[in-house]
Amino acid sequence: MLEALGLDSQVEAVYRGMLAQPTGGVAELAQRARLTESEVRHGLDRLVDLGLLTPSRDTVGALRAVSPEAGLEQLLRRQEEDVARRQYALAQSKAAAARAVAEYADLQPNTETDGTERLVGLDAIQSRLELLARELNRECLAITPGGAQSQASLDASRPLDEEAFGRGIDMRVIYQDSVRNDPATLAYAQWTTQHGGEVRTSPLLPPRLLVFDRTTAVVPIDPANSRLGALCTTSAGIVTSLVTLFEQTWDTAVPLGPTRERVSGNGITAQERELLKLLASGVTDEAAGKRLGVSLRTVRRRMSTLMERLEATSRFEAGLKAAHRGWL
Repeated sequence: MLEALGLDSQVEAVYRGMLAQPTGGVAELAQRARLTESEVRHGLDRLVDLGLLTPSRDTVGALRAVSPEAGLEQLLRRQEEDVARRQYALAQSKAAAARAVAEYADLQPNTETDGTERLVGLDAIQSRLELLARELNRECLAITPGGAQSQASLDASRPLDEEAFGRGIDMRVIYQDSVRNDPATLAYAQWTTQHGGEVRTSPLLPPRLLVFDRTTAVVPIDPANSRLGALCTTSAGIVTSLVTLFEQTWDTAVPLGPTRERVSGNGITAQERELLKLLASGVTDEAAGKRLGVSLRTVRRRMSTLMERLEATSRFEAGLKAAHRGWL
């Protein structure tokens, strides 16, 4: 029940045991919790690290369990602070990567300069991806925003991915949360995990990104203007920035699983939180839909649901009430 807060089932059992009966030794606690003494000692150490057990003021050398109201609230605050730090670092990485890519926007099409080439046209991009996939030795990292992927894109990716999996290549992919509602893209993501790849999703993503063996990266020059083409670069500085961007995005994403949306402790999903943030910042419904990878109709339906839950008659009032509840 408390795995999201860093407590696995064994540690939680030890915590419950300490709350129910604070006195007694390790052997007695192990018997009550149906664990080995080694597992109990590990659980006690973990609970001390989390601040859920503190030294007893009544008995020297003993521990007392911090109440769930205080202890779990503290864990939630720590997680929120950690998420805020990671989101800030992610925003900084996005900006740095965008600046680095923008420097190459004026390159002549399909002409390499200092290890960097601007690819123009779907054929040029697909040809380069096929070559990079054949030369791949260890790992492929991918960020795939935009929600549901086109069937043409999925069809083009499958033979490359199959060949890579056949050679034992490690693959990590981050999709947008909304792909969980698209049968074709979700099936492809599940196929990826069945073949040994790792897949996570996030409500908001940076622009599309592919990194091969951490030495070569392919990114759009301008995500808002596909006609400018893609950038293929082996520049160590740019590739390192893009790998850092991927890893930070990966850390904040959720593993693909049967649950479509995780609800936080305050009763709101990550995608609902991002929708509120976007609309509170003045973004239009249409723009919010593009950022989240969902339709305009979905944005309006979810916003209507949120306003109903907040008992708000306007979006301004909804924003105030959401902030008051700690949703923003």
